Amino acid sequence: MSEPNNYFQRMLRGETPPPPVATLLGAQVQHVDVKAGELMAHYHAPISFNNPAGTVQGGMLSAMLDDVTASLVDATLQAGQGVVTLNLNVSFLRPANAGELTANASFLRRGRDVCHVHGVLSQNGKEIASAVAVCKIVTM
Repeated sequence: MSEPNNYFQRMLRGETPPPPVATLLGAQVQHVDVKAGELMAHYHAPISFNNPAGTVQGGMLSAMLDDVTASLVDATLQAGQGVVTLNLNVSFLRPANAGELTANASFLRRGRDVCHVHGVLSQNGKEIASAVAVCKIVTM
């Protein structure tokens, strides 16, 4: 069975650049298993992401969770399809420091047009934030 030729797969093969937001967030996909419905990525939060309290701004953590959950859906799409986030419910569990973070995403439900995805963001082995994203598959 041949690998799908969707945007996500072309990006992983280096045939097309990642979206600018992934570059901004320092996203690096480490592992994707479409069959199991799992994706792991690393992110880099520079000090410029910090808030006045000296920790990473929550909006940047939300963006990382949005990216990892949508990326999992993106990995499952056919050529000519895209993904948009309809809802992202984030829970912040502890502060994050500038530096490396790890994100994991898994499907709660992968429907034909709507997907529910769980994402977890960790730093130094501790869970920083979690989210449930509702994503819609669109024709491009």
